[in-house]
Amino acid sequence: MPMPAVIRHDWTREQVLALFDLPFPELVFRAATVHREHFQPNQVQVSTLLSVKTGGCPEDCGYCPQAARYHTGVEATKLMETQAVLERARAAKAAGASRFCMGAAWRSPKDRDIPKVAEMIREVKALGLETCATLGMLSGDQAQKLRSAGLDYYNHNLDTAPEFYGDVIKTREYQDRLDTLEHVRDAGLKTCCGGIVGMGESRAQRAGLLQALANLPAHPDSVPINRLVQVEGTPLAGTALLDPFEFVRTIAAARIMMPASMVRLSAGRAEMSEELQAMCFLAGANSIFYGEKLLTTGNPDVEADQALFARLGLEPMPVVHESKTVHADIVEPAATGCAA
Repeated sequence: MPMPAVIRHDWTREQVLALFDLPFPELVFRAATVHREHFQPNQVQVSTLLSVKTGGCPEDCGYCPQAARYHTGVEATKLMETQAVLERARAAKAAGASRFCMGAAWRSPKDRDIPKVAEMIREVKALGLETCATLGMLSGDQAQKLRSAGLDYYNHNLDTAPEFYGDVIKTREYQDRLDTLEHVRDAGLKTCCGGIVGMGESRAQRAGLLQALANLPAHPDSVPINRLVQVEGTPLAGTALLDPFEFVRTIAAARIMMPASMVRLSAGRAEMSEELQAMCFLAGANSIFYGEKLLTTGNPDVEADQALFARLGLEPMPVVHESKTVHADIVEPAATGCAA
């Protein structure tokens, strides 16, 4: 019997590239073996993402249609009312989601915004859903207040390798992202942190992203791997498409390097074939966003995901709370809800 995968925080770039360079069948086999050591291989964690405040962001992230400086057709909106968010959360739960993520297009929330978001968190948590938020950079005090409201996860991606970061974003430093992650960990929140591939980076830079994630003081609890969704009007529109097998290699390497983390097949699924998605699940992906939208871009609809799960023999992963387990069984959707 193989030895269980060791949790490491000392990966070198050469070691990560050696994983990428493995023959494809060998890499996927190793990843699938690690996956089975830590998870049920036929279970997939299901999340729904809702944009509670869209557009108008002052950042210059080259991939993002919500940046105010780009002409993408995304109109800025105000923060949603709690009751409207709850309606979407109920619909997401009815459609099979076990985690509800709330995203706001801010560089960082103002202190006056925190009580409003905290109210959303408390009410969504009361429905029996895990809660996640992505609001931009957080101070330590803000992270503590969100934790007190019952937030389970905070999403803040590294996006790419440190040496490629400046080619994509200039309004925020890499260290700013690391600082927010530190505040989130210190507050006792679980971290959701990954990146985007297919932005024109090299394989070495894709390896650098995974190296940065795996060498954090604690592995992210969830690791979203996004494949760039090209939106007209953003600087990265027209970037050469990433080879599908390279995307699977990235998923597999992430699973091997962060064996106990959820590896999320995130943005870009609408452009993926069912065969490519199945290969990603085989390579260790065990989390998806579920529903029609990922903030402002499309996502496979609920019925299509239900059909794919049925064909592959997959089932939603139950969400475990401190006092009870809530099973997120896939049902016929009463409504469609809304990655990062």
